[in-house]
Amino acid sequence: MRKLVYYIASTVDGFIAGPDGSDPTGPGGFWPVPADYLEHLVAHYPETLPVMAREALGVTAEGTHFDTVLEGRKSYEIGLAAGVPDAYPHLRHLVFSTTLGESPAEAVEVVAGDPVARVAELKQEDGKDIWLIGGGALAASLYGEIDRLIIKLGPLTTGTGIPLFGRDAAFDPRVWKLAGHEVMESGAVFLTYDR
Repeated sequence: MRKLVYYIASTVDGFIAGPDGSDPTGPGGFWPVPADYLEHLVAHYPETLPVMAREALGVTAEGTHFDTVLEGRKSYEIGLAAGVPDAYPHLRHLVFSTTLGESPAEAVEVVAGDPVARVAELKQEDGKDIWLIGGGALAASLYGEIDRLIIKLGPLTTGTGIPLFGRDAAFDPRVWKLAGHEVMESGAVFLTYDR
């Protein structure tokens, strides 16, 4: 059975974006992207790079972890605002929204129904694991379905912002098992936890 993997960048104080929800790695963003961090992404998670980065870096690798990406409307609209209706054309791309309506990109599936039910269906299909890119609100709604966390912990704090599981997540303590870790010389740490 496929796993739902929340693969996300987080600050040391637990935020995945600034208070306005804008792209932390985009223009004017606060997220550092040192060379060793980027090299690690290209070598180990090439499928998680958006199409613009893949093209700029000459990345053609299919990737070994994911063949499907899930994101919430607010995260998806960051790409739309930049003129990119499908940042992951190399993956099956689902956007969860009750307000988006018709998909701006033919290959992007808009899901207006229950995220938990849709993820249960996806897990039963054959294929690689399912990447939950965010945002925090979607991660909160799928909290009980997440099988693995891969946290790209950046060596920075922001004081406030969008939390890892959104602002409205329920209090539901879970203990995770550390399955792996990789420390970059620049200070970023890739932490893998299994449920």
